[in-house]
Amino acid sequence: MNKKVAVILSGCGVYDGAEIHESVITLLRLDQRGAEVQCFAPNVAQLHVIDHYRGEEMNETRNVLVESARIARGQIKDVKELHVAGFDALIVPGGFGAAKNLSDFASKGADCTVQPDVLAACKAFADAGKPVGLMCIAPALAAKIFGAGVVCTIGTDPETAAAMVKMGAEHHECEVDEIIEDEARKLVTTPAYMLAQSIAEAASGINKLVDRVLDLTHH
Repeated sequence: MNKKVAVILSGCGVYDGAEIHESVITLLRLDQRGAEVQCFAPNVAQLHVIDHYRGEEMNETRNVLVESARIARGQIKDVKELHVAGFDALIVPGGFGAAKNLSDFASKGADCTVQPDVLAACKAFADAGKPVGLMCIAPALAAKIFGAGVVCTIGTDPETAAAMVKMGAEHHECEVDEIIEDEARKLVTTPAYMLAQSIAEAASGINKLVDRVLDLTHH
């Protein structure tokens, strides 16, 4: 029987939304493994909009759900509609959207909060003991989702790791092509573009994360 996996996106574009390569690699690997996927995103305004060509902030507003729909080819739902009973696992790609739209980690660091609808959805998977995969900067939210002592990685960045430890996470350094697993919590994390220098490098860890998350649905 095909596993059902929820994917939470945070916009469209590395600097103000979901990292597109990470999102597409995740969706591709899930499809290759025969999983049934539904994308979700919060129906909220982005923190800001970045011109990805010039790297400068733009004077306009965009909606996280509407922008995420670009990656999902329109097949996406409000994260308020994400009910844990209908899914076997959850995966959250990275990109600055995870730290700007799914949370305010980018601006508040260890004092951050997670967007309420996103937090409720993620905690439901944690409470149900269903596997969760977080990649790139998304593991910065792990302590808010799973509580103190959660084992995870964002790679090797000392400043980000220190903020995560302050929040209660146990950070393990990790290479781009590897994963860190918290066996007790069924959480799998990988650095992806926190370390990747190419799309192939990003895929090396993401594919392992997706594979392991799917493996854990059988446990």
